[in-house]
Amino acid sequence: MNRNNEVSELIDVENAFYIGNYQTCINECNKISKPSLEKDIFMYRSYIAQHKYRVVLDEIKSSNDTPLLALRYLAEYMSNSARKEAIVSIFDEKFQGDINELHVVWIIVGAIIYCNEETYETAMKVLVGNFNLECLSLHMHCLLKMSRVDLAKQVATTMQEKDDDATLTQLSQAWLNIQIGGEKLQDAFFIFQDLCDKFSPTLLLLNGQAVCYIGQQKYDDAEQVLRECLNRDPNNYDTLINLLALSQQRDKSSSQFSRYLAQILDDHKGSSLVAAYNKRQAEFDRLVLQFGPSNSKPIDEIVA
Repeated sequence: MNRNNEVSELIDVENAFYIGNYQTCINECNKISKPSLEKDIFMYRSYIAQHKYRVVLDEIKSSNDTPLLALRYLAEYMSNSARKEAIVSIFDEKFQGDINELHVVWIIVGAIIYCNEETYETAMKVLVGNFNLECLSLHMHCLLKMSRVDLAKQVATTMQEKDDDATLTQLSQAWLNIQIGGEKLQDAFFIFQDLCDKFSPTLLLLNGQAVCYIGQQKYDDAEQVLRECLNRDPNNYDTLINLLALSQQRDKSSSQFSRYLAQILDDHKGSSLVAAYNKRQAEFDRLVLQFGPSNSKPIDEIVA
């Protein structure tokens, strides 16, 4: 394989991963016969994105001395809640040294884990100064989570200067446009549509379009796209979240909202929404006990 073909195949692998076409990414990796760390990184990340953690844990041993070990830690973190704290500590210790000496996958995985922990400032400390496109995209994600659109725009400009045509740059611009809202929602929609036309419509791209429709109050269009997403994967987290939001906006029967919520609570126990819901439910129960009526007798007994 010559160098140009190798680079071209890796670009296909990267693009498939970033648009959420994980099985295609794995298939493209399997076509590349030459050993490649970058290829293996995207392949194992695709298995993790498909929640096939056992594949990663079986193939990347704890004794692995390559950057792939970071992906084993990510698979452990995502699949075993009892290991989360220990995994975070491993990355805390890893980043005590010179971050610039680490392979970029350590930085990316560490930032992903910190984002899952909602410690966005810690993630940004790891990412700052790294001009890898994915590191920049993760930096923007942190800023958007912290509602710092002004700073996110600066990161977007840096990404455009580095590679304006890159799929990841385009996606990041779309996410920024969604956060800005207003007329920018249509710009975001067109980016998602262009990527659908260029590659293929994936759940990630279709959900992006649905969010644009919801923001534009085009609820029928949003529902049509989300129904297509449900047909592809009835348990997709992003789809269910967007259907939950849509059911609130359309003011339909509460049974529909409750149905989507129950599915999320049942199938995505480790998600941030479920964690936040359980925390608020526990707080509500505590307040009920604290401020509820002291007399628990039925009303007819009290009246009598």
